[in-house]
Amino acid sequence: MTDETADQEELTRDAPTPALLDHQPPALRDLAERARIYAVAASSVNTRKAYAADWKHFAGWCRREGLDALRPEPQVVGLYITACASGAKSVGGRKNAVSTIERRLSALVWAYAQRGLTLDRRDRHIATVLAGIRNSHAAPPRQKEAILPEDLLAMLETCDRGTLRGLRDRAMLLVGFAGGLRRSEITGLDVGRGQTEDGRGWIEVLPGGLLLTLRGKTGWREVEIGRGSSPATCPVEALELWLKFARISQGPLFRRVTGGGKEPGPFRLNDREVARLVKRAAQTAGLRGDLPEKDRPALFSGHSLRAGLASSAEVDERHVQKQLGHASAEMTRRYQRRRDRFRVNLTKAAGL
Repeated sequence: MTDETADQEELTRDAPTPALLDHQPPALRDLAERARIYAVAASSVNTRKAYAADWKHFAGWCRREGLDALRPEPQVVGLYITACASGAKSVGGRKNAVSTIERRLSALVWAYAQRGLTLDRRDRHIATVLAGIRNSHAAPPRQKEAILPEDLLAMLETCDRGTLRGLRDRAMLLVGFAGGLRRSEITGLDVGRGQTEDGRGWIEVLPGGLLLTLRGKTGWREVEIGRGSSPATCPVEALELWLKFARISQGPLFRRVTGGGKEPGPFRLNDREVARLVKRAAQTAGLRGDLPEKDRPALFSGHSLRAGLASSAEVDERHVQKQLGHASAEMTRRYQRRRDRFRVNLTKAAGL
């Protein structure tokens, strides 16, 4: 059983079977099962994993408190998010961040919907408590450091060009940065269209650069990655070297390296490997050497590559927005760690 299948069963194992379908022909029951699968696929694999973990957390709390998790009671949910915010012993004694509590609440709404039930998060027992939690505990988001071009060059030097793993890591860093990709988009790539069931996109190497077709949070989109000004920093050349020496012509693009580092395995990398790569390369390159070594890994993540492109590309903002697949310019600006914040001066424009 795959992790994804287990997540689906975790969220739907207690879902009632509609009585209408109990005595229907097998074909109709098959359609109902297919509809359920499509409904589950409406959210990403990572979202479903997080929701499954959140449901397990809530069900465990209900069990310890002698409550029925399968009944969508707003009063019970209000008590649960209070326990999460206050760090009650019944939830492990650790205070949850506001963002975590909001995700847990979304998970409960989703999980109940899969069971044909409704949890109204606007109910006063939930909405009022959540508003109080936000006012009491909400803090500005802690953004990860952006990997800027000079940082990326130092990180690339930590990747051994004489090994398959080093070639793969260089290609992942360069393609991830130049494409402004999410970590799941990096590891979800295939060499060609329709080659795997779990693929989230594919590549095409063209004379002018690399064309990526991606299935992201907002649907399908195309990402263009042009060739670099130097072979040493060109994402297209780095990718071609990885494909050539790994002898990969189809299937997952970025894979584990096995056989003592001499052979590419058959399976794609987990997206968490992107974050590990960024942290490891940043640490080895000595980024943020002004801080204690133990504090540096927490500053970087897979998103550091996206933030780096958004902060470094000196082009019209709408081009960066398109590359990152953002629905609004405001979201893109959250990724820009360095920009001229006062280029538009409304104080002077107003005559002051």
